[in-house]
Amino acid sequence: MTEVEELRPVPREVAILESFFTQLGMFSFDRARDYVEKEKDNSSRSAGPMWASLLAALGHLAAAEKAYHHLTFLGQKIGGQSFFSRKDSIRSLYTSLYNELRKVVMTTSRHSQPNPASYLEDLLCHLSEQLCHFTQARMETADLYEKMHSLASHKSINSEELLTTLEATMSKYSTKFHHPILGRVEEGFQTEVDVVSQLLRCQSQVSEWHFLPALLSLHEANAKLTAWGQLFQRQKETRKHLFGGQSQKAAQPPHLYLWLQRFQASLLAKFSFYFHEALSRQTVPTDMKALTTRTTPDYHGKISSFIRKHDASNVSLVFDNRGSESFQGHGYHHPHSYREAPKGVEQFPAIVSLPSGERPLTHWPNVIMMMGDHAAELNTLDKVVHFYDDKVQSTYYLTRPEPHFTLVVILDGRKSEKDLHISAFLQEISSSLRNSKPFSTLKPGSKG
Repeated sequence: MTEVEELRPVPREVAILESFFTQLGMFSFDRARDYVEKEKDNSSRSAGPMWASLLAALGHLAAAEKAYHHLTFLGQKIGGQSFFSRKDSIRSLYTSLYNELRKVVMTTSRHSQPNPASYLEDLLCHLSEQLCHFTQARMETADLYEKMHSLASHKSINSEELLTTLEATMSKYSTKFHHPILGRVEEGFQTEVDVVSQLLRCQSQVSEWHFLPALLSLHEANAKLTAWGQLFQRQKETRKHLFGGQSQKAAQPPHLYLWLQRFQASLLAKFSFYFHEALSRQTVPTDMKALTTRTTPDYHGKISSFIRKHDASNVSLVFDNRGSESFQGHGYHHPHSYREAPKGVEQFPAIVSLPSGERPLTHWPNVIMMMGDHAAELNTLDKVVHFYDDKVQSTYYLTRPEPHFTLVVILDGRKSEKDLHISAFLQEISSSLRNSKPFSTLKPGSKG
């Protein structure tokens, strides 16, 4: 037997592994699983126990990845079925997979002299070790999604805390599964955590009214999501090439990807509202209206409709910038440009004021006074404060969507505190601006 013939089995296993991880990287979970299951049957007689064990583990990995990417583990009740026939959570699935991979590592036999068998075993051992790190990373990110889903009903979400958790996972595992055969898996993991971290960062930056950082985070998330989405197109093309396009079901992006798109869309809507003035300077009013109409929800359009329907004098979003040394007004400012910190009423600018675009100066002392007098009520983030001032013959409604922002409605004349239409509108807008609703739609089938 020649040396070339002796090396033939090695490229075959490598080719099988590369094909499997390519399919996994394109979210073809069922195809990837069926592929290794078929290979396991074909090579059961001739292959060694280590190869057979790894193929079995890879079949379980494909099934686990499917459950992970479709987020079917969220809201899962104990007693649900899993591919391991256990009544467990996603963490248990990956833990079982981790234990399988550890067994592959532990069964490695040591050879005193290099030979084709030892080369293959070393490769399988190396890949199994790196996949162990991958399963641990998956458990941590799955935990994060479960935590995010549990926060959906909270009035306030600490995006910075979630971001810190995710960055710790990235730091711990980003270089732990770097083998070229695992390239697609590594790329997918990196893209996913990058997108989630950019969106969480954007959520925090918009809530601090930081224009340029929020814009950059939103742009970066969009770029990575677009690149990630190209994998689905590649999957369709691969299917068409392999099967001639005959009655092949179109590849559907997994729920996680679709959810990230929705989360990004909700942040874009909020960003477009909070920074409407800065953005509107870059285009004409008709184009700006056309752009905001495409956001979901269209806050500017909703408030404009409310003003027309209830003949409101003004609706403003007030930003409390007390203690913020970096505040310089709308838009981008050079980091080294100097502007004296705002004082008095200027500490409470209207970052959005409709319909005129200018805050109603005669009403502003009243607005600031009410924000101070009713701070405790407003800080509960679900209370609508009502006030009528007979001196100016106007009624005020205030509510606070998040800590630094207060939504104010001003109407001429006396209006009832129990006007449910106005209160319901304010609570709806406030709840939406908190942007916790997307977290409730993490669970497949949830309505958001």
